[in-house]
Formats: sequence, C-alpha cells, structure tokens
Amino acid sequence: MINSIVILGIQWGDEGKGKVVDLLSKKSNYVVRYQGGNNAGHTLLVNKKKTILHLIPSCVLHKNVIAVLGNGVVVSLIDLVNEINFLKKKGILIKNRLILSPSIPLIFKYHIKLDKARESSILNKSVIGTTHKGIGPAYEDKISRRAIRMNDLYNLDYFYNLLKKNVKYYNFQLEHLYHKKTINFKKIFNQSITAFEKIKHMIQDVSYLLNNKIDKNKKIIFEGAQGSLLDIDHGTYPYVSSSNSSIGGVITGTGIGINKIKYIIGVSKTYCTRVGNGPFPTEIFNHISKYLCTKGKEFGATTGRKRRIGWLDLFLLKKMILINSLSGLCLTKIDVLDYLPEIKVCTKYLDKNSNKEIYSYPFTIENWRNIIPVYKTFKGWNQSTRGLTLFLDLPIEAQNYINFISSFLNISIDLISTGPNRHETIINNKFLKDFIQ
Repeated sequence: MINSIVILGIQWGDEGKGKVVDLLSKKSNYVVRYQGGNNAGHTLLVNKKKTILHLIPSCVLHKNVIAVLGNGVVVSLIDLVNEINFLKKKGILIKNRLILSPSIPLIFKYHIKLDKARESSILNKSVIGTTHKGIGPAYEDKISRRAIRMNDLYNLDYFYNLLKKNVKYYNFQLEHLYHKKTINFKKIFNQSITAFEKIKHMIQDVSYLLNNKIDKNKKIIFEGAQGSLLDIDHGTYPYVSSSNSSIGGVITGTGIGINKIKYIIGVSKTYCTRVGNGPFPTEIFNHISKYLCTKGKEFGATTGRKRRIGWLDLFLLKKMILINSLSGLCLTKIDVLDYLPEIKVCTKYLDKNSNKEIYSYPFTIENWRNIIPVYKTFKGWNQSTRGLTLFLDLPIEAQNYINFISSFLNISIDLISTGPNRHETIINNKFLKDFIQ
C-alpha cells in the first residue's frame, strides 16, 4: 500500500501545488511542510471562496487532516499566529490540529529588516528579488549555528541571552553597513514570548511522529514550497531560494527515513512563470505573455508581483524529473492555453556562439545569457477545457500536446488541472484515485 506522497514543484514555484495538496489530502491523515517559510503562497479556491496560505499546509479546508511544520521550515511566530487567526475568522479552526517541530528556526524582525536592506542597497550588485520575509537571513543563522529555535523559548533566560546577542549582531550591520534604523530588543522579546504562549502546546517530536504514523499505514502528504528550480543546490543559482525545495528537503526537513517515501509527484504548469530576477530562457514579452498573465492570474500570492511568462521548458523539466526521482507528473493550467492559435514547448538549447546543442546543467550566469531555446510548435485547440475531468474529453490538439510532453520526458502524466477549483481535475492514475477515496 502506498500511503506517503511527496508533492513538489519542478519549475520556479507558483505551479499550483496548493490545489493539488488540497485535492489529494481529502482522505489523508497528515500534511507536512518540510522547507521554506512564509515566502510561499498557496492559493486554494473552493466553492468560489479563495484562501491564501503562507505557512500552514494546504490541507486546512479538510477538518479531519492534521497539519505539520517540520524542522526544515523557518517560522515567524508573529506571522504564524496571524495566519491562525486569519483562518479562525474564516471559520477554519487550526489551533488543535497543527503540529510544530521543536527544531524549527525562528524568523525575527531583524531578519526581515536585513533582507530588505540588502535588496535595496547599492552594495548589492545582483538583487535576487526576494519576498522581503527574512527567509534568507534566517537560514544563514541556521547554518552559522546562531539560530534561535522553537524549543529555545521554553527557557526564558536562555532565550533572553540568545536574542540579545543576535539583536546586537544585526543592529551593528543595520546601523554601520546599511545605515538603517536599529531593532528594539525588548519589543521583540515581549512579542515573541506572547506569540509563543499561543502555540507552544502544538510542539512535539515530528520525526518520531511521522515515522511512526507511516509504519502504521496512516496517509501522509509532504507539501513542497517554492519549486525545484529555486533549490539552493540544484536551482538556477544564485537566483534561488534559501532551502532545498527538491526531494532532499523532505528527508532533512522532517527527519523521516528515505525508504518511507513511496510516491513523488512533480507539479508543472503547461507554460512557465518566474517571480524575481534570474535566468529564464523561454521568457516571452509579446501579446501572448500579456494574455497568459491576465488569463492565468499570474500575480504572486505572497508579494502581488506580476510574474514573468514563458513557454514550457522541457530541457529544465528533464533535469528536475531526474534529481527528484519523480513517479509521475501533474500538469496545471491547461485551460489557460485555450484559444491560443499555437503553443510552443522548448525541447533543447543551443549555444549562441557555437550554435551547438547544450547538454550540461547547471550553467554559469554567463552561460545562461548565451542560451538559444529551440521550440516545437503545436496547433492550439480554440475551445474551452475548463472543468473537464476525463482525458478523452480534451480536444485532440490538447491530447497531442500532453502526450508529447509525456513521451518526451518519459514520464506518466498522472494529474491534469483544468481549472482552479478542486473538482476541475483529470486523474489518470488509479493509485491517486484510490488515495482520495
């Protein structure tokens, strides 16, 4: 019996993972976030009601499912409490069905201020385009072994001394390097203690819990944030996130054994988007870009920023399928391509200088600039696919497009999203059908 699923993005994020998690978690027992922070934005649309989540896993609309944040996630206590209260106002009670790892590194105001200062500084020659949520500096603290973790707040004296040391460290940078206002230590300390009191009953050993529950055949979904092309090791470095958003993050971010993972599905749009700066070989700038941006509502759920638009890049998807050892693929937003006269997919790269095919990845920033994408063009289907639930009901041109992607990538297309609502989905995999029964 397959009872543990990983759902992760294989582009630059914003692939529609939230909807997929919401759909597949209907009959699951636990949904687990294993990396990232509130820089993620997962949008759920159920019964025409939109819910945007940033920290809490995308299972919250199912009252029987328990949400878990693993040790690989970085958390702002203030934002976590605010999100819990936001859900409460919508009638979604999460207080007694959220579990937090004691090893979660915390985000404080000084992380956020430093994040913003760096992005706006003239000293920074290559702005990444972060969400200004303090994610990068928080992960830096973790690697530098000065992070304050969730369980450190149980001992107030210990927490007091740690926080004071860190505030002094960050205030020095803010004042002398970036010429910004410093942080008030007492205010952060008091706010943190107040927030901690509201969530400390949720803390327990996540690694033991998950390994134990998988052994007992409980259904568990691991929910990725961002996308594999933003992975700190395997993404388009340095224009990446600060965590492992590929498959390795599941193991390190929760403490489960590698043999506990039974099925891995990668989520990709039927075209590409990217927020922030960085390489984007198939990016387009014409009227089609504007059309896809408008119809696909391509604006960041966390920042509201307009997303960059491009054609589907099969060269990069092949690499992401390889490093994530995917069992199957989910294609989203097929309906956004409706009524386009033609649709392109990138099948390979050529070097601009030599005109020779490029096979290796990753590339240097200079290499990215010299890439020429080669496209295969498909005829559009000029009719609506919105809400279809059977593959054979798709227009033949849409079937041809999807079948080509499957054949080229040598992977099964197990899910196809035909709209933002939960039920607007084609399920091509019997195991997935059984999983939600």
